[in-house]
Amino acid sequence: MLNNLKELCLLNGVSGNEGKVAEYIVNEIAPYAECYIDPLGNVIAHKKGASTSKKRVLFDAHMDEVGLIITDIKDNGMLTFSCVGGINTEVLLAKRVKIGDIYGVICVKPIHMLSDDEKKKLPDKDGLLIDIGALSKDEAEKYIEIGNVAVFDSDYVEFGDNKIKAKAIDDRLGCAILIDIIKSDLPFDAWFSFTVQEEVGLRGAKTATFSVDPDFAIAIEATTACDIIDTPENKSVCKLNEGAVVSFMDGSTLYEKQLFDAAISTANNIGKKIQVKRGTSGGNNAGAIHLAKSGVRTVSLSIPCRYLHSPECVIDKRDIESVRDIAVGLFEQMADDKI
Repeated sequence: MLNNLKELCLLNGVSGNEGKVAEYIVNEIAPYAECYIDPLGNVIAHKKGASTSKKRVLFDAHMDEVGLIITDIKDNGMLTFSCVGGINTEVLLAKRVKIGDIYGVICVKPIHMLSDDEKKKLPDKDGLLIDIGALSKDEAEKYIEIGNVAVFDSDYVEFGDNKIKAKAIDDRLGCAILIDIIKSDLPFDAWFSFTVQEEVGLRGAKTATFSVDPDFAIAIEATTACDIIDTPENKSVCKLNEGAVVSFMDGSTLYEKQLFDAAISTANNIGKKIQVKRGTSGGNNAGAIHLAKSGVRTVSLSIPCRYLHSPECVIDKRDIESVRDIAVGLFEQMADDKI
């Protein structure tokens, strides 16, 4: 699974440009499941299990990552851009990016040139530029077009005590977990959606869920962990190496109490760590899935991730197994109509 995670994170797939990620996933799962790519770009898969499921269960993870889109090329060859998905200004400053095969750096004024007032605040995000080393607009236009997307240029690294850092862990980890589940033997039939454009409005999940028409869904995601120095306990949200994260509410979903309780009891029964997200901000594809058609009973399982929506997302390898095994345990109960 970690090899899949590494290869997925090193692929580039900003919202609306997930084609390379979709191609990789199809190549990985085609020997194990029937799959197709729908008109919006979602990868939809059906895996036969040992028995026919009593209820249709959908596993979901999104393929897209946050990034940038080029909006103009200035006379001096610098590029203006807008964010695709939610990215804080401080994450952008002086970061290296790639636009196709072209490297660039997001400009930042050196501290020596800042006024006292400028030192006290972040620059205006709309005023930031990307420097690709071009001397003029004509030169830049040889390599860049308006509408090109840029991604953070960041390596996949395993470090410290079971830690991994990479871009796009949100939600390539969910994709890696779904691939691993598809490659395993399952007791019941299962459906999977690897969806597009989650970061810009849960768009792919809307069409994928409509196509699959599930009774239950398990959204597998990455969620914010703020377990860093000087953060109050109640603001840390969740912690690395404390297992899967289950939510009771977020910005797009009020989760069903019966499924919330089932996630916790499943974790306890199989001896896997689980923690409750101490916060209600954010959201994920569950927000679109649970409202599809006449409604879908939906639960969200997440891996705690530091520095989310940045070039250097950090997770703990020990949490991955908890998310995967609890998801499978819930699936078996859902598919057999025991929840």
